[in-house]
Amino acid sequence: MDAEAPVMPSAPPAGIAIKTEILVIGAGQAGLSSAYHLRQRGLEAGRGFVVLDQSPQAGGAWQFRWPSLTLSTVNRVHDLPGMQFAEAVDTSDGTVEAAVAVPRYFATYEEKFGLNVYRPVKVQVVCPRAERFRVETDRETFSARGIINATGTWETPYIPDYPGRERFRGRQLHTRDYRTAVEFAGQHVVIVGGGISAIQLLNEISQVTTTTWVTRRPPQFRDGPFDQEAGRAAVKLVEDRARQGLPPNSVVSVTGLPRSPLIEAMEARGVLKRLPMFAEITETGVRWDDGTEQRADVILWCTGFRSSLDHLAPLMLREPSGGIVMGGRLATQVVKDPRVHLVGYGPSASTVGANRAGSAAAAELMATLGIPAEK
Repeated sequence: MDAEAPVMPSAPPAGIAIKTEILVIGAGQAGLSSAYHLRQRGLEAGRGFVVLDQSPQAGGAWQFRWPSLTLSTVNRVHDLPGMQFAEAVDTSDGTVEAAVAVPRYFATYEEKFGLNVYRPVKVQVVCPRAERFRVETDRETFSARGIINATGTWETPYIPDYPGRERFRGRQLHTRDYRTAVEFAGQHVVIVGGGISAIQLLNEISQVTTTTWVTRRPPQFRDGPFDQEAGRAAVKLVEDRARQGLPPNSVVSVTGLPRSPLIEAMEARGVLKRLPMFAEITETGVRWDDGTEQRADVILWCTGFRSSLDHLAPLMLREPSGGIVMGGRLATQVVKDPRVHLVGYGPSASTVGANRAGSAAAAELMATLGIPAEK
């Protein structure tokens, strides 16, 4: 059977939804981890669970990352449960692009554990129907008793609406649009954002042209080791927001940026001269409150992403604050509807967090639905 036709229940007559117990939406780190744990607990791919993925091949959002993001520069990719990264990829070669290495690993993982990911298929809407959910896609329609949503954030880039943005005559792009620094040679680039991606792109672009670095808050650089206790404390801060139904912050927002050799080299080159956010965008650049202006050819928004959850809108899960009240052992279970789990959301929006979240979501959702696990 080919890659686009996983083992699923026999196709029903036209207009009738394909039934499964649990539908996993998304096949990135969180989705694959969830599928693995469903399989380990006795569910079969097909009638037990189905994994849907909108991308044409394995790799989640990693397959779309810029070429200079290699195994030596990427923030660590944690192993998926049951299989080491090194089983599929030569990790000693730091020059391998992450956009090549991670998809290779994910594809090998899917095959090894028989996860039968169905792709490419885009989920358009999830609707409540009595005891089940009706899930409409751009291909088939599915009916499931439970949902594990693992759609991540890559499809929802965030660009703040600053005054004058629409009249800027230069080029504006987001992190997800970036490919190579060379295309900006000879142009002045304003880089907005204080996260890891902003630092990486600032480093690359500043080596081929002039830059201005702007952040909303002064960046926090972290000295010394980041041990497990500090990591747990940081994740708990993000988790607490999710349990209160507040829009989740990224984990890096509470951990700060590690003072690495890259940071030290950038400081030595005089690149890390951060300016506060400008007040408005002009036709030819940006302007601060004091009237100071900076001419710019390009504004690169490294301003993060939002969770891609629009297809869940009919379930009315959000609070007035814009967040979703989360419960369960690792804050993956939606309190308003325990049949829905969000993995890769809030505290699980990291590769290691996604692994743990997949295990918790699989166990808790099967218990909620009364599906016994194999011993």
